[in-house]
Amino acid sequence: MNLKKAEKKPGNTRNIPGREENTEKMEQMEQMEQIEKALVDPYGRRVTGLRISITERCNLSCMYCHNEGSECCVKGRGENEMPAELICSLVATAAKFGVRKVKFSGGEPLFRKDFEKILACLPPLKEVSATTNGVLLEARAESLKAAGLDRVNVSLDSLDPEKYEKITGAPAGTLERVLRGIKRAVEVGLTPVKLNMVLLKGVNDGEIDAMMDFIRPYKGQIILQLIELMDIDPALSPYMIDAEAVERGLRERASEVRVRHLHHRKKYFIDGVEVEFVQPMDNSEFCANCSRLRVTADGKLKPCLLVKGNLVDTLGAEEPEEMEKLLRLAVSRRKPYYCSGLSADDNVSN
Repeated sequence: MNLKKAEKKPGNTRNIPGREENTEKMEQMEQMEQIEKALVDPYGRRVTGLRISITERCNLSCMYCHNEGSECCVKGRGENEMPAELICSLVATAAKFGVRKVKFSGGEPLFRKDFEKILACLPPLKEVSATTNGVLLEARAESLKAAGLDRVNVSLDSLDPEKYEKITGAPAGTLERVLRGIKRAVEVGLTPVKLNMVLLKGVNDGEIDAMMDFIRPYKGQIILQLIELMDIDPALSPYMIDAEAVERGLRERASEVRVRHLHHRKKYFIDGVEVEFVQPMDNSEFCANCSRLRVTADGKLKPCLLVKGNLVDTLGAEEPEEMEKLLRLAVSRRKPYYCSGLSADDNVSN
């Protein structure tokens, strides 16, 4: 992890009366100051994380892709992508106000050849992670780890080559590259690796056990994250799974169930495997505990993935004070997507 406590220097520190007490008081004062400065939205939700799309470019065409709320997926040059310097400035400013986790996404973030440069310039944080499709991961895993990346989420919807190609539009042989990338990520310590498996009725919903068998030999270094399909496109409706049935099946087999505060997610421990079920659809608790602010690849702060028309552009921010004002403006525009009282216009993504 990137967050490192300063080492205590040897000497007579412990013999100085009141030194430890004063240090503790100073730390408490700093914590209180950070709480006072915290980015809190009108619903009392504190923003402690950023999810930053650093490119819209991608080498896959997944059938369910929402491209982080952008209008389309782009395979060509990313001419409007945020420069590394702006990303670093944004994160540095946000960190001063309590943001402690950053997740990079895309498109496919490994399309950015300067990704290591971005990682290296970040301030100390509790966790820095990235979501990737894994196609380019094998060659970059070691350099990403060295630059400061803590762990990765890898999209892996099927272990069957034909199904994988159908879901992702990938050419033959791509699945093998992804599996090698996952193995390499574990080897260099980008752990725990989370496998994001979007469940698609009639396509891959029968592969949950196979995926559990695949990660079991990794002994906890890989976590399976089952994700309910977001039904924001009418064409995807036939692929919606019975989420209650999936959760019931997991609960019946689990030796232990834990609940994460984030989105009130449940974690199931089954025969040595950890499985997390993410249910974003029609889930008020998902929104109630949301602590993230999103950033689009072209530098716009996006208060919610599914709400349109409330973006805040950061490209003109040259000073930290300007960036702070823009962050606070974006946070003031945050609304829970699943919240009574919002109009249809507020809630429509497509």
